[in-house]
Amino acid sequence: MNASSSDRPAEPFRIELASRVMRLPPYLFGRINQALYLKRRAGDDVIDMGMGNPGDPPAETVIEKLAEAARNPDNHGYSKSNGIANLRRELASKYWHRYGVRIDPEKEAIVCLGSKEGFSHMCLALMGPGDTAITPAPYFPVHMYGVALASGNVIALEVADSEKFLRDIAYTCETLYPKPKLLIINYPHNPSTVTVEPWFFEQVVKLAKKYGFMVISDFAYADIAYDGYRPPSFLAAEGAIDVGVEFTTMSKGYNMAGWRVGFCAGNAEMIRGLATIKGYYDYGMFQAIQIAAIVALRDTEAQVEAQSRIYQGRRDVLVDGLRRLGWELEVPKAGMFVWAKVPEPWRSRMSTLDFAMMLLEQGNVAVSPGSGFGTAGEGFLRMSLVENENRLRQAVRQIGKCLGRQESSGEGKGRSV
Repeated sequence: MNASSSDRPAEPFRIELASRVMRLPPYLFGRINQALYLKRRAGDDVIDMGMGNPGDPPAETVIEKLAEAARNPDNHGYSKSNGIANLRRELASKYWHRYGVRIDPEKEAIVCLGSKEGFSHMCLALMGPGDTAITPAPYFPVHMYGVALASGNVIALEVADSEKFLRDIAYTCETLYPKPKLLIINYPHNPSTVTVEPWFFEQVVKLAKKYGFMVISDFAYADIAYDGYRPPSFLAAEGAIDVGVEFTTMSKGYNMAGWRVGFCAGNAEMIRGLATIKGYYDYGMFQAIQIAAIVALRDTEAQVEAQSRIYQGRRDVLVDGLRRLGWELEVPKAGMFVWAKVPEPWRSRMSTLDFAMMLLEQGNVAVSPGSGFGTAGEGFLRMSLVENENRLRQAVRQIGKCLGRQESSGEGKGRSV
């Protein structure tokens, strides 16, 4: 007697993810994050310079305003997805007073759930199959994969030499068909810490108008700068608002990373596209957070400047310490990272990821391997300035001891990229 269909073994149900997800590579930082978790769970005191996660608190007045606003029952309903009007007005005020840029808070500004969310949704509003974006190399991952998740293609151009970067943009536009639809710029640059002067953005606007591409400026490190340097805003360049937008955030200088408060300002049509996407995806940020963010923008500029001085002290400690160990690195003028070249003989013996894993496993120091930011980052490490000065001095000592032990034992000589 033949078995009935109900007696046959059922085929396993197959889950098939979308091609946009399948295009994403394995998360390179996952290996380091897992090892860091296991070491801390085992009781090891790991000095974490991997993620740019601010460890200092926001201004007390901002926390107090959050608590006060959270007690108001009127603030617990859905909020507008583009942000409350007073917060957008405060953003416009900051642009005017700091950069001399006039922003219409109704049409040219929007509040995001962090600038990373805003950037990703802007890519959905602008990009589609067959569209190409230019992004800096090495790249912050969302600048590459936010475009990929929107089904677009990415061309990464070396960012170290600003004039060459501009020439490469022009060459790409001249030789690629169809021409790139979008240029992504990120200054002060993460991870390499490259900075620019206002003339650079003026040239970007000229190229955008000549070749017909839009511009997204990721200005995440606008509030952290050293030695008198003032990071310029892309929107301050003449004609910039005709071709692009700029994302800013309260995560860094205001120490509000977990609050997820970001902004996009600039071209009204691009803002409208982002607002349309956000209208389908979210109901806006908790209103109490937005009210507290108004206080932060309006009343805590002195604390933001003081935070930059704290980061500058940490920068000096780490740069001086690594240079005493013989490392090559530029002194960053802005941002919360040091971008350091892996010293020889290690750079020729092992991959950047293997070197970072060695520092973690044998030195109890966590850093980000440059290869996590694309092939242009291979041979470098990104070190975050979120630990205090004493912890950074200890990190340098532990790195020195780790590499000294390796040299004396001859370990690592057989390892390769």
